Amino acid sequence: MFDPKTVSDVIAAARKKAVADADTARRAISVLDLTSLNDDDTTEVIEALCKRAQTPEGNTAAVCVYAPFIETSWRALGKSGVKTATVVNFPAGGTNAQRIGDETADCVSKGADEVDLVFPYKAFLDGDSVIAADVVDATRMACGPMTTMKVILESGEFEDLNKVYEAARLAIRHGANFVKTSTGKVPVGATPEAAVAMLTAIRDAREEDGLDAGFKASGGVKTTDDAALYIAIADHIMGDGWAKPDTFRFGASGVLTALLETCGSKPSDAPAATGNY
Repeated sequence: MFDPKTVSDVIAAARKKAVADADTARRAISVLDLTSLNDDDTTEVIEALCKRAQTPEGNTAAVCVYAPFIETSWRALGKSGVKTATVVNFPAGGTNAQRIGDETADCVSKGADEVDLVFPYKAFLDGDSVIAADVVDATRMACGPMTTMKVILESGEFEDLNKVYEAARLAIRHGANFVKTSTGKVPVGATPEAAVAMLTAIRDAREEDGLDAGFKASGGVKTTDDAALYIAIADHIMGDGWAKPDTFRFGASGVLTALLETCGSKPSDAPAATGNY
């Protein structure tokens, strides 16, 4: 059960627990989806991104790229163990389930390990939960059993945290492996408040429905302090040590530099990605 009145208390408790040290930074690197979703991306940019994902402090969990660069990514990553993620229905969150399913199937055929679907959040906020469920179902079917599906709620567009919670519960019921805050393409990205609502939904789905799902904070995670707070919120709600690559991710570009600096390592000579992820 989610009670918005408790959100500030959870965040306050997490702030006391959060430690932005090298251990936390390494933990954050291990759950990072290093992202480049820019209109001017090139093969060279994505190859550099894949190089950056393999750091002296450990590899990131994944790189996230537009569909035309899926093959570039998995070839560049080789046997590193870093997964290739992509986005569908991005960034608008449309409602044509057939089109989105076809788009997803194409990404899977190209070799995507993970697909980040933009939830039809506008339709959901207008009261149409049926079409929202249809889109998630179509994407789940196209992903099949082996491809991880993350559902981007675009939480910064929600005025009511109860609705964020409800959207997350719906997405999990319809097969989401992760629920994710944001595309990085709207003014408000991840917030601690949305994280509390979504992680509570994940906890309740596990306890009430027997469904396991993870959480991804994306949009505006820029510092080790930011990362430490989200990890601490997850630990507070889900239990110490829950936040690991199978259950927790950050979607970001520039934060890797900050995390490496916290560890005392120099960033790769490869150019840093840019963008509000």
